[in-house]
Amino acid sequence: MVNKIWLGLIVVGFAFAAIKGDINLVTQAAFEGAATGVTVCFGLISVLVFWMGMMRMAEDAGLVKAISKLLGPVVTYLFPDVPKEHPAMGYILSNMSANLLGLGNAATPMGIKAMQELQNLNPDKETASAAMCTLLALNTASITLIPTTLIAIRLNFGSANAAEIVGSTLLATAIATMAAIIADRWYRNRTFRRTPNPPASPLTLKR
Repeated sequence: MVNKIWLGLIVVGFAFAAIKGDINLVTQAAFEGAATGVTVCFGLISVLVFWMGMMRMAEDAGLVKAISKLLGPVVTYLFPDVPKEHPAMGYILSNMSANLLGLGNAATPMGIKAMQELQNLNPDKETASAAMCTLLALNTASITLIPTTLIAIRLNFGSANAAEIVGSTLLATAIATMAAIIADRWYRNRTFRRTPNPPASPLTLKR
């Protein structure tokens, strides 16, 4: 789907450039965009290395594990259909803790492993389970204490106070997470509600 969107944008760009009579505009914009992307990436390297190093120190110091313990009851409530001792719970806790600290590079593999373990629990391998939908929603709208990437981008473009977005980012991600949880609860109640076992038929009772 994403590839189709990008293809559509490219086609629209060529169409408008052709209508304007200057097809070189598309080529020029493409090269300028590529140059800007490379420049921004180089500018982000030093800042990202610093913050990722700080977060890795926090992880090695046990901060992620401490947060995982605090999130344990919350995760049990959000994933009632996943056994507490199942490996998926550990990966879910690690994923949520890493996202909370802005450790995107650590959160991604943990999220993938959590999905793989949830797929093992999924009775219908062709359809995402309720737990998988919950994990996707929470991972997408995760509360972020330190928006490392955004701070690095603002610094790269000369922001006078790059870290001033921490408060607003925390508020926005908290609202997004609450909205995701509410939507997930509503969806679970409507779609994944357990139906009671049908009453036994007279023939069954006679047997």
